[in-house]
Amino acid sequence: MTKHFRTVSAMALATAIGFSASAVQADEHMPGEGVSVQPITSGIAEEIFQHEILFEGLRRLGYEVEDPLEAEYAVMHVALGQGDADFTGVHWNLLHEEFYQNSGGEAQLTKMGNLIANVLQGYLIDKATADEYGITNLEQLQDPEIAAIFDADGDGMADLTGCNPGWGCELVIEHQLPEYGLGDTVRHNQGSYFALMADTIARFEQDEPILYYTWTPLWVSGVLVPGEDVEWLEVPYTSLPDNDDATAEDTSANGLNLGFAVDDIRVLANRDWAEANPAAARFLELVEIDINDVSAQNLLMREGEDSMSDIEAHADAWIEENADTFEGWVEEARQVE
Repeated sequence: MTKHFRTVSAMALATAIGFSASAVQADEHMPGEGVSVQPITSGIAEEIFQHEILFEGLRRLGYEVEDPLEAEYAVMHVALGQGDADFTGVHWNLLHEEFYQNSGGEAQLTKMGNLIANVLQGYLIDKATADEYGITNLEQLQDPEIAAIFDADGDGMADLTGCNPGWGCELVIEHQLPEYGLGDTVRHNQGSYFALMADTIARFEQDEPILYYTWTPLWVSGVLVPGEDVEWLEVPYTSLPDNDDATAEDTSANGLNLGFAVDDIRVLANRDWAEANPAAARFLELVEIDINDVSAQNLLMREGEDSMSDIEAHADAWIEENADTFEGWVEEARQVE
């Protein structure tokens, strides 16, 4: 994937020359002819698939899609707000709200459609331990004896495989652990999430107790299947950082209060760019990808189909399988003046 993506640091973004694509005179069927588009992504390989689908639609509208820039989520939002990039397909509508507001909000940015709906986050443990000890709620880890069951390094505290700094989910976890009285019994392990999850899965395969955070769509829940291998933990009550109005209705799915807002992944674009390129904006507004399709593609990557050519082939296959719908989106975008 590296040859298709260019890494962007906060400093580079701050000094980069802003690029704002403007519409050019184009015929009715190729409204993007002569216009370059600069996407930006997180650099997480599991998020390339949805972007490749977006890129292909823009190409069919005549746009030239540049190799995506890469940045952490907070920096990505700044880049979009400043016009250093045009759009991304990985804005979490609620989780990234602070990033959105800090990068100019509605004045500088525009949110489009619901690219992937009803995405979940939360805490899970292995089913064997859940059943043996009757653990159903994160609050139970206040008990040092219960917490010690998940101690992987011998310090007596539960080891939670957590969220990378800069993703946004780490802010929720760091708020909730002390809020639920777990500051002295649970350690939030951070670093490279996928390396930490590899170790977590290895411990599960050795029949050791595990405690981890994850989200959907992602391959993790295809390897550790909720209800079969692992169980979601409820939280005692809803408490989110900087959101005193959040209720259990906002954070519940399938009858369980998971503690994280049930969210949608949306396209986020620079407002000036979107207004100058209405055909592109309309296409990005229309695209919807089933969360199960994304999880299935991520699982293919986990099983070894993880090269850039593999991911492009997955996107091509998805477009072919959804050809009528996809072409309908493109055609509707072509009609926008």
